[in-house]
Amino acid sequence: MRPEEPTAVQIRVTLAEIEPPVWRRLIVPSAWRLDQLHLAIQAAFNWWNYHLHEFCIGGLRYGDPELLEDGSLEDDPRVFAENEVRLRDFSPQHSSTFTYLYDFGDCWLHTVELEKLVACDGDLELPTCVAGARARPPEDVGGVSGYENFLAIMADPADPEHTDTRLWCGGHFDPDWFDLSMTDKYVRSALRPNARRRLHQPKPVQRRTSQQTRPG
Repeated sequence: MRPEEPTAVQIRVTLAEIEPPVWRRLIVPSAWRLDQLHLAIQAAFNWWNYHLHEFCIGGLRYGDPELLEDGSLEDDPRVFAENEVRLRDFSPQHSSTFTYLYDFGDCWLHTVELEKLVACDGDLELPTCVAGARARPPEDVGGVSGYENFLAIMADPADPEHTDTRLWCGGHFDPDWFDLSMTDKYVRSALRPNARRRLHQPKPVQRRTSQQTRPG
């Protein structure tokens, strides 16, 4: 029997410069374009897709040329259209690691590693998230240094900025939080227009520490 041809690629996406690592492992169709991978990464980390982004592969920039080259300097590298490049154009042996940059202000740099080709039962139509760890920083927190300051404020209820910061991030933030089933749901609907996702982490359920007394 002829072995099945690989129709998907397993990738690991890691947010740079943050320890312990914030990462997601995805399986996506190898026929996907980079603009589709962009949406899957956004869904996997629950970024809000509010800002510019680009891929850097082999020293070349890929993104939306109309957006990225608008107002750029003459000596800036040319931007190639991300919707004209497919993942199957690369392989785990060549160009196996590249970067994805989201938000040119906060500069969230992601390392994308093509781990291996995958033979699926039939053609893989939807991406999936199979593993991951830790929460990504809040959107617009101010980059890595801003995130470190945010964590320090959140850890200190006596900080004068604690209350406002907690409300700003949705009332709760746990850097170790990760929900695989929720993330996989988001990734599977990454290409769906107007797919609904939570803006913030769900708040932990408060457990009762004392029994209720019955009326006498």
